Amino acid sequence: MPSRRPAQHDPHRTDRRGETAMTHERRGKSDEWYTPRYVFDALGCTFDMDVAHPRDHSHTSVPARRFLYERGLETDWSGLVWMNPPFGNGDRAKLLWMERFFEHGDGVALTPDRTSAGWFQKCWGRADAMLFVAPKIKFVAPDGSLGEQPGNGTVLWASGPRGVAALMNAHRNGLGQIARPYREEAA
Repeated sequence: MPSRRPAQHDPHRTDRRGETAMTHERRGKSDEWYTPRYVFDALGCTFDMDVAHPRDHSHTSVPARRFLYERGLETDWSGLVWMNPPFGNGDRAKLLWMERFFEHGDGVALTPDRTSAGWFQKCWGRADAMLFVAPKIKFVAPDGSLGEQPGNGTVLWASGPRGVAALMNAHRNGLGQIARPYREEAA
């Protein structure tokens, strides 16, 4: 019986924004998948900025006042941010985006639900709250069609009081379950 070898990946691949990412994850046909409107309806807020938005708005529904189309990690962020960075760009890229998100301290981020991944573990203690989305989100393709049931779940992360309030709204609206990291009280 032949042995199965893992798929080969270019460790220096860049994402659509030209940022280098290390990866071991399988990529789909496209990195362009948009969050469906019902997620934003459940959150019940308007964002000041989407920090990783595609240029084509025809099938996106992010309720934001300002959109960053490229160089989102290097551009100044302001106000309540929405962050849905490219999923298929590896752990290093996810950690870079999440570190920037927590440094900003005011927003909601959407990432894959990878509780055992190193980047997820590093981010867990920095979050003010998380919402594990159920059922799994069927994302919108660039042509407007709805994707099939994804293999992985997603989690929404909150940073700051407005982010927590949005996740609480989403929980009350049936989008998923809230979790918060346990923090030891200082003696």
